[in-house]
Amino acid sequence: MELITILLSVLDILFVLFVSKNWNKVIYENFPPGPRPLPIIGNILKINMSKPYKTFVELSKTYGTIFSIQIGSLKMVVLCGYDTIKDALINHEEKFMGRPKTNIFSDSTLNHGIAFSNGENWKVMRRFTLSTLRDFGMGKKTIENRITEEAESLVQKFRTYKGKPFNNLRNVNSAVANIIVSILLNERYDYEDPTILKLVDLINENTRLFGSPLLYKSFPLLIPCIPGAHHKIFANIREFNSFLESTFTKQRKELDVNDQRNLIDAYLAKQKEEKQESIQYYSKGNLLALVTDLFIAGIESTSTTLRWGLLLMMKYPEIQKKVQKEIEQVIGSAQPHVEHRKQMPYTDAVIHEIQRFGDIVPSNLPHVTSEDVTFRGYFIPEGTIVIPLLHSVLKDKACFKKADEFYPEHFLDSNGNFLKNEAFIPFSLGKRSCAGETLAKMELFLFFTSLLQNFTFQAPPGAKLDLTPGQGSNNAPQTHEICAIPH
Repeated sequence: MELITILLSVLDILFVLFVSKNWNKVIYENFPPGPRPLPIIGNILKINMSKPYKTFVELSKTYGTIFSIQIGSLKMVVLCGYDTIKDALINHEEKFMGRPKTNIFSDSTLNHGIAFSNGENWKVMRRFTLSTLRDFGMGKKTIENRITEEAESLVQKFRTYKGKPFNNLRNVNSAVANIIVSILLNERYDYEDPTILKLVDLINENTRLFGSPLLYKSFPLLIPCIPGAHHKIFANIREFNSFLESTFTKQRKELDVNDQRNLIDAYLAKQKEEKQESIQYYSKGNLLALVTDLFIAGIESTSTTLRWGLLLMMKYPEIQKKVQKEIEQVIGSAQPHVEHRKQMPYTDAVIHEIQRFGDIVPSNLPHVTSEDVTFRGYFIPEGTIVIPLLHSVLKDKACFKKADEFYPEHFLDSNGNFLKNEAFIPFSLGKRSCAGETLAKMELFLFFTSLLQNFTFQAPPGAKLDLTPGQGSNNAPQTHEICAIPH
């Protein structure tokens, strides 16, 4: 009996090996090439799990700009280089527009919201979001005034440190958060208010914990049974949702459909309509997920980019001086406004280079094929997760001649005029690109110029400035302190 058990176990192992070896041939004929996966675990041993984009770039040198990778049972396709990514997200947009369902984000939002929803629900939520953001000032003077006021508040906060070292994480996060809070809730929080501190802390922690979501994507059946960061992520989401639900309850009681004060009011007013679309899509779950998506998108990328900007100005004081000289020539002591940007090519180039060098979302948000597609000679089945690797574009030496360096001249011509570069795609491409791109650009210019107009940023005495990104799902600066020396 024992011998039979052993023989059966051996046969099981041989069967797994056979299936693993022949899987691509049987089901994925002409699938993009990639490293041979091991049984059960796939290519997990080959991947830098904390910074997988680094592995993907190395693999592209062997397998080309379109290749596959397998984590556990999950097969993914990675797209590298500007031409390939643009071809997929622009020329084949409809086929690459989906979001994966086997993802920790979608499991926590249940196909609600805008970031990880699909189909008609996504279209309705995106249409509502874009139109409502415009209604409440995105790209207009009203939101510009809010940003300039908040920038002045941040300047005053920095002044309280009197040139002494401090960590700018919470202050910058709170300032940027107040912009999206004003649109969503029509409120503003003091930087020491426990509510705003708790909200940004929850977002920061989840961003850090999301650093290795591949395990969850690949072994979803195991997740409820094993300890890990995902349990804390879900706990944070529940706490965040609890705050939002209490806010919604308050606003529902105060709602005047003829005097909508913010995005949440606009959504609640939609719920009261008797139209089929309102009944079908404007649910509580969609509202929770949508506001969460906008909170995260409205805070994380902009605040992280600003923190990179200040760190880089400390690292390269000669560049900081050039920016300050241009600010003095064009703006002087007046309040910065968006219209100044056209007269400030060097500052504009520096901000673009901060975004490029910072490489905030190197792996992009994952896409998924909505149908079978033959793309550049390869067959990619419906439902395949696709990673358009933004890092492979922003750090491509064919597009940016000093790609590994901080070099504002990437965005300047020989006469010092601002020079556009089509490979500058930090917000991604296509209809799944960042919905808040216009707002983010406005915030970056106004916050950055206001801070450099009022301070010179220096490293604390004896501190070494490390430009290596910290751990997390995005590329954020490592924990550091700054000195804001008042002018």
